[in-house]
Amino acid sequence: MRIARFSIDGNVAFGAVEGDQPDQLVLDIIKGIPFADFELSGTKVPLSKVRLLPPVLPNKVVAFGRNYAEHARELGNEVPDAPFAFFKPSTSVIGPGDAIQYPSFTEELHHEAELAVVIGRMCREVPRERVQDVIFGYTCANDVTARDVQRREKQWARAKGFDSSCPLGPWVETDLDIPTASDLTIQLTVNGGQRQLGRTSEMIHSIEDLIVNISEAMTLLPGDVILTGTPAGVGPLNVGDEVAVTIEGIGTLTNKVVKRG
Repeated sequence: MRIARFSIDGNVAFGAVEGDQPDQLVLDIIKGIPFADFELSGTKVPLSKVRLLPPVLPNKVVAFGRNYAEHARELGNEVPDAPFAFFKPSTSVIGPGDAIQYPSFTEELHHEAELAVVIGRMCREVPRERVQDVIFGYTCANDVTARDVQRREKQWARAKGFDSSCPLGPWVETDLDIPTASDLTIQLTVNGGQRQLGRTSEMIHSIEDLIVNISEAMTLLPGDVILTGTPAGVGPLNVGDEVAVTIEGIGTLTNKVVKRG
């Protein structure tokens, strides 16, 4: 099931996305919230009539860096022996169609296409064999990065945590199991030209590795997001660019870059 969060007539709701043709998709509005037992209302609205929002509002976004060997090498970094985590604040999250605001403090904004795991239940110290039980689903993400700031400041709070640096969407796909999610095509285009192309099977540390690792340290809450790393091919974004992340079996997340006002 594809679960979207959307706004219509000033109201915010969740809905199940139905249909296969992009111009014929409809939303069956959900009674309640998707992290608990819910029912479909049977009230349907065309997707074209709503504004899609970030599919979740995470308490925290835990991101893992250098989890694809070729990406680590393209930036001259060592491949880490253990998962390497950092955070993006909730204020960095935007949805499909929202603008990525080019910050004034960087001259080198980069895109990073990523598979995002959405947590479905409160959990801590998750054993490997129970990881599937705590996953709600998967969505597309773009770990937008101020690369020059990342190099200069050595830590990544400003470089990766600025407002609009974490586009998520267009919805959460809940029907993927871990083996399937672990071997999907992931690609990114800028203005229609391909920049990144890889498979999630190229991850150094698996989805299970990442969730076991971070849940050893902290409690994960429903709606929290885990970013799993980016394949090689990261590169610059400029004002006016349209950047699209597409992940097999999930969908396409599209955003445009604007100058921060």
